[in-house]
Amino acid sequence: MGTTAVLSNDHCFTSFEYAGKRIRFTAPKCLDKYIKVLKWDNGYIVVLALYNGVETEEYIDLIPILKNLCIEPNEFLRNIKEVCIRYD
Repeated sequence: MGTTAVLSNDHCFTSFEYAGKRIRFTAPKCLDKYIKVLKWDNGYIVVLALYNGVETEEYIDLIPILKNLCIEPNEFLRNIKEVCIRYD
């Protein structure tokens, strides 16, 4: 298991993948794509995103999302040291 998680989006869903698990949650319909992770802080992501062609700084807090999915945040996030953006 590595230490890098992957952030991406597909239409109106954001995906966060780590250790063979993918968490998907809704994103605004005007989100074109994520461009660059600016900061990773143990469940809190600051990311540069493209919305209708305009670059915007966005903040994603994974803690409440994980809790709503009955996933223990500390356990899931413990080994993640960085987040990258990847579109396959």
